Amino acid sequence: MTDRPLRIALAQIDPVVGDLEGNVNRILGALEGAREAGVDLVVTPELALTGYPPQDLLLHRQFVEDCESAMGRLVQQVQDVDLVVGHPEVAAEGLYNAASWVRAGAVRARYRKQRLPNYGVFDEKRYFLTGSEPCVVELDGVPVGVTICEDAWETDGPMTRAVSAGARILVNLNASPYDYTKLHKREQEIGHRARETGVPVAYVNMVGGQDELVFDGASFAVDAGGYVVDRAPAFETVLQVTEWERAGDALLTAGREVLASESQEEGIYGALTTGIRDYVEKNGFPGVVVGLSGGIDSALTLCLAVDALGPDRVEAVFMPSRYTSDMSGEDSRDLAANLGVALHELSIDHIHQAFLDGLRGELGSDPHGVAAENIQARARGILLMAISNERNLMVLATGNKSEMSMGYATLYGDMVGGFSALKDVPKTVVYRLAELVNRDVEILPRRIIDRPPSAELAPDQKDSDTLPPYEVLDAILFAYVEEDLAPETIAARGHDPALVRQVLNRVENNEYKRRQAPPGVRISPRGFGTDRRYPITNKYRF
Repeated sequence: MTDRPLRIALAQIDPVVGDLEGNVNRILGALEGAREAGVDLVVTPELALTGYPPQDLLLHRQFVEDCESAMGRLVQQVQDVDLVVGHPEVAAEGLYNAASWVRAGAVRARYRKQRLPNYGVFDEKRYFLTGSEPCVVELDGVPVGVTICEDAWETDGPMTRAVSAGARILVNLNASPYDYTKLHKREQEIGHRARETGVPVAYVNMVGGQDELVFDGASFAVDAGGYVVDRAPAFETVLQVTEWERAGDALLTAGREVLASESQEEGIYGALTTGIRDYVEKNGFPGVVVGLSGGIDSALTLCLAVDALGPDRVEAVFMPSRYTSDMSGEDSRDLAANLGVALHELSIDHIHQAFLDGLRGELGSDPHGVAAENIQARARGILLMAISNERNLMVLATGNKSEMSMGYATLYGDMVGGFSALKDVPKTVVYRLAELVNRDVEILPRRIIDRPPSAELAPDQKDSDTLPPYEVLDAILFAYVEEDLAPETIAARGHDPALVRQVLNRVENNEYKRRQAPPGVRISPRGFGTDRRYPITNKYRF
């Protein structure tokens, strides 16, 4: 043991699910950076070897065997700097979500996760057995305890037991997906554990997009008093080195300035761009195509795509009909020019007319109402998918959470796409993000933000013809979808009881549409998809 500070590096990396060799190299890259920085210990996120969540890959014996082989190759290359790495562990009785402490080419100790989450997007009890023993390893004279993710969320739980076993500092490995409430909750909860146990905690989180989930990183450390003393940037791959001075048995920080956390809008915007970028790149698409309507949803989606991928990898298509206003075309052209994006204009009027002519003999008259409106949306979807097939560009869908909740979207029309940027973003938040885009300079034409929203599928059409004001609608949807409140409780917040029941029943009536929607970035504590599993065939109504 020496008097020099203990240096622990939080390897905030972006693993790719199933890319075992690539993930080994990402971990080794972090180790190399740690050697150059004079670090004692590198800690990776949870299941860094496989990426998170590996889901039913873990049910394939060959995949698990390949994980074991990859882990063996990694262990052999760990020299000079200690490593705590998250990986699945095969045991005679089954599989564990584990973390191995590697030193000088050998596994020194192994920890098995004790609290397996099985709610929301988590399904760990499907794959893993529950661990029971603490893991404490001495590092240059300091006993360090290892825990994984949910282990830290229990009073008098695994962290307390690790400290009882001698730990003087704790490291916690995480794959904690982003939602706009998470950063405060994480830091608050880890602060509670530090005060409860009387020792500092270093918390490392994964970064990057994985299907609908986005991991924001934002790794941090708290001292024994529960105060945040270090914080890594969100949505960036980084090796965050935390330094701890020795004061007898206690460890104190060296007093560095703590990075400020982002605003809620900045966090959501970062999650959306990260989710888009990683979905496109990890699935091998050269770029995306976005259908521009002149409305705020497609405009924001285009801004997000350009920030995620760059203008050279994004194309926009404006597809006017007989109901499209001149304003929509002007604003779409201005937005594309502001972003440096190629804009193609394809009228759907003749396609729309061809459908009407073809159906007239079958129906005895022209289609009308929703049938006529949806023909236009589906004509646009056909064009976008043809461009996608021809140029190998992924279609980025543009619908928001408010619309998807109410079924205010057309199957095989505006719901077409490989990925949905705003799937979990309420309309009121769309407007807030648009203002963020324009914070420093007007990129998104002001008229797009200020004009009443409209699908422009019929003369003088407005969203308000079909939906309540979005401020009212989003408040009701938040209470029902994210808080699971009963109609009477929602109405007691000042909403019309009849409107509340109408909204809730419409949400349930449109489950079949959402089941066919493309995946999209999850930014709320409860999005549609694996978070909320409602039956399509369902007679219960409010």
